[in-house]
Amino acid sequence: MSKIIITCAVTGSIHTPSMSPHLPVTAAEIAGQALGAAEAGAAILHLHARDPETGYPSSSPAHFMAFLPEIKRRTDAVVNITTGGSAIMALDDRLAAARAAEPEMCSLNMGSMNFALYPMAVREREWRHDWEKPFLENSDDLVFKNTPRDIATVLTDLGQKHGARFEFECYDLSHLYMLRHFADRGMVKPPFFIQFVFGVLGGMGADPENLTHMKRMADKLFGGDYMFSVLAAGRQQMPLASMSAAMGGHVRVGLEDSLFIEKGKLARSNAEQVTRIREIVERLGREVATPGEVREMLGLKGPDKTAF
Repeated sequence: MSKIIITCAVTGSIHTPSMSPHLPVTAAEIAGQALGAAEAGAAILHLHARDPETGYPSSSPAHFMAFLPEIKRRTDAVVNITTGGSAIMALDDRLAAARAAEPEMCSLNMGSMNFALYPMAVREREWRHDWEKPFLENSDDLVFKNTPRDIATVLTDLGQKHGARFEFECYDLSHLYMLRHFADRGMVKPPFFIQFVFGVLGGMGADPENLTHMKRMADKLFGGDYMFSVLAAGRQQMPLASMSAAMGGHVRVGLEDSLFIEKGKLARSNAEQVTRIREIVERLGREVATPGEVREMLGLKGPDKTAF
């Protein structure tokens, strides 16, 4: 098996500050946790930003630039900036930071979908900010919009113009076919780094059968031109990541995807989750890839060609 890539998704836009005191919100917290994850073995850092006063998901280039230079200065981990942002954002808002920073990698959701977070609002808790509970509750009428035109815009603006490579986030089988469509149009070229996403209400359930089926269909559609990684939201994070590693795939962990390190116990940091999955994959006989090896595996342009 090839060396295994560990991605860490540091903060995301799904969880709210009241859910965990360990969720990074400020620039210093995001940078510190990203650096800790890199030191623990994450070669790719998947990054979102938040308003430092409220923890609300932010697409502001200024909020990203408050932590991106510090991360680049202190680690050679690959910086991967979201183009998903949050389902409540318009496309231009979602792309603002990546357009400004011109990173080596960006994430790209391969389709529109329901993005339902409202079950997380049911649990009784002390809400720190007025926006949190309505933000979750109103997701029962929320569609994450990423049409073929939107996807083409991302591929053109960030890929063809600025040389970014992509973490293609596939929440369903149809998203694999959408990626194949853009490959056939010549808008993306191999190797494709495909992130199978499980456990988000509106996408695929976090069932082992879904992972094996996605792998089988990706083999059919892309042959030897792709690498797959797995993220599973919530309690299935470690089990499905472990399954991916055993199948020859790659893994993603981080507080964007799960706030816990084990049942009933909050993760104290992103680094704690990276350390846990690293122990698991190394016990399976996999060797963790360095950032330099990842750049070679994915054909990245290099950190010297970014704008931060």
